[in-house]
Amino acid sequence: MITSIAGSWRTRMEQKRFIMNAGRTTKQGQQINVGKDNAEYQAIVGTLTMHPQDMKSVGVQPGSNVRVRSEYGEATFRCVEGKVPEGMIFVPYGPPTCRLMGRYTDGTGMPTSKGWEVEVEPIV
Repeated sequence: MITSIAGSWRTRMEQKRFIMNAGRTTKQGQQINVGKDNAEYQAIVGTLTMHPQDMKSVGVQPGSNVRVRSEYGEATFRCVEGKVPEGMIFVPYGPPTCRLMGRYTDGTGMPTSKGWEVEVEPIV
């Protein structure tokens, strides 16, 4: 359960916080012709990339699942090691990422998807 208090937010448990950036990957682009219901596409958009040191600090093994919470919602991802800066995570655009986005678009027609503060916890 996420609680909002005068512009700040918190969850039931104190988790590790990270800056989340979302974007499209080349693998997503290659899947455009097979459709978003394809199992391979779903695996791509359900993957979170994290720095190896951050994975250790959260207690996550490569390939295990994590729960990500933003002030707007939560989603589950499979976690993999990657070349992202410590303190930052990357997720591809897709249905899981949309669960973390707010409805505000700042006039662009697309919700903000860069620089979100999120909490990450292992699913055991």
